[in-house]
Amino acid sequence: MTQIIHRSTLPDIEIPELSITELVLARAGELADHVAITDGGDQTYTFAELADRIARLAGGLQAAGFGPGSTLGLMAPNMPDYAVVFHGVATAGATVTTINPTYGADEVRFQLNDASATMLVTIPMFLDTALTAIEGTGVERVVVIGGEADATRNISTLDDLMGDPIEQVPVDLADHVVVLPYSSGTTGLPKGVMLTHRNLVANITQVDHVLKYDDGEAAFAALPFFHIYGMQVLMNGALAKGVKVVTMPRFDLEHALKLCQEQGITRFFAVPPMVLALAKSPVVDSYDVSSVKQIFSGAAPLGAELGQEAADRLGCEVVQGYGMTELSPISHSTVDGEGRPGTSGVAVSNVECRLVSPETGEDVGIDTRGELWVRSPGVMKGYLNNPEATAETIDDEGWLHTGDIAVLDEHGHYAIVDRIKELIKVKGFQVAPAELEALIVTHPAVTDVAVIGVPDDEAGELPKAFVTLTPGASLTLDELREFCAEHVVKYKLPGELEIIETIPKSASGKILRRELRG
Repeated sequence: MTQIIHRSTLPDIEIPELSITELVLARAGELADHVAITDGGDQTYTFAELADRIARLAGGLQAAGFGPGSTLGLMAPNMPDYAVVFHGVATAGATVTTINPTYGADEVRFQLNDASATMLVTIPMFLDTALTAIEGTGVERVVVIGGEADATRNISTLDDLMGDPIEQVPVDLADHVVVLPYSSGTTGLPKGVMLTHRNLVANITQVDHVLKYDDGEAAFAALPFFHIYGMQVLMNGALAKGVKVVTMPRFDLEHALKLCQEQGITRFFAVPPMVLALAKSPVVDSYDVSSVKQIFSGAAPLGAELGQEAADRLGCEVVQGYGMTELSPISHSTVDGEGRPGTSGVAVSNVECRLVSPETGEDVGIDTRGELWVRSPGVMKGYLNNPEATAETIDDEGWLHTGDIAVLDEHGHYAIVDRIKELIKVKGFQVAPAELEALIVTHPAVTDVAVIGVPDDEAGELPKAFVTLTPGASLTLDELREFCAEHVVKYKLPGELEIIETIPKSASGKILRRELRG
């Protein structure tokens, strides 16, 4: 079969021979007195302070016998010290596994055991969960950011762990696993994604032609650092470019707007539910958000109409990117000023793509649906302890099979139209939940929506829409079908409707369809 390889139209980049921390702090000397990361309140580090704190934590870890071959679990919300711990571990030559701080003890224990962690860093709020979770694991020491030490329970503070500063411990950049984030687990058990220094450094430099920052910019960082989007695009990527990172532990619209106003946020990194809030919430009008020049949405498809509504309201550009944890993460993004509504932009530098028909296994060209395959220096080393899953995801030629259905247009822009496993088959026709969701969310009575397939004796499957309503609104299935019928063919119309209070989503904004299936 003939391969149709679509290469990035952007210039190739040379990947620097640096560790991730050396790249992130590359401008620290030049920007020593500039704010690197702040929570907008009590905790702020300049680039010089951040670099010093990272080096001292690395020294303390090394003195405690923690280095190459060791793994530390980091279970905390976004905060300036998150970057200190992440890069302190990296500088010491060890591995960090980033844990969702809202996990229950069993979920945390699974990850600690799977990653073979021997140390766990958390905050006082999650300390009880942490102490329960470490039972039956190899974790010998719990470190708390803030709070107090407790020798009887082998708890020390982050400041207690500081030592004499050290430089980067030598590691094999292309082979050493520096971070183990876990895939979202929307299907099956979560899998540890092995990412090397080279993976992370490559991906930050690969977006040089699409994420261009000017001096003095500030990035809004509510998207969780434990997730690859927040970790790489915000924490690492923005710091590497000398951008002030403004952290928020959990997204709250009014607090976010206040930070935009006070901190001069220029880049608002978001997921679609946040874009929805910016587009529709009345509270937006109470704040000065004129500093925001771009809203960057990722992690899930953003409908063209919703993106345009947010752009019109805030008077800024709204663009999308696409990526996966397994890609470190960005493979596609939008060049400033060249956004095309509904698309995730172009392939970034050094990326090759194929679109492969799930039905025939043959490569397809433009304007034709196919599974997106990606080859890139950001492609993970593999899944930890899971060679079978690795082989299913990355083939012998290095193509990572994303499981996402995409369409390439004549301008070189890619639109992600759905995941293979989420496609609904109605009488043999494929219905993409994302397409229906992007349409239904434009209904004036709807604030949020998720669509799944449900069994039907006649059609095989039918789309079922779960919606949350605006206050005081009502909606019937007939009304929804009539609204949709103006835009899509009959077989795509919802067959069922259920009104619910909230749409279940992961911390990264992905709809948890398995929870809707019950």
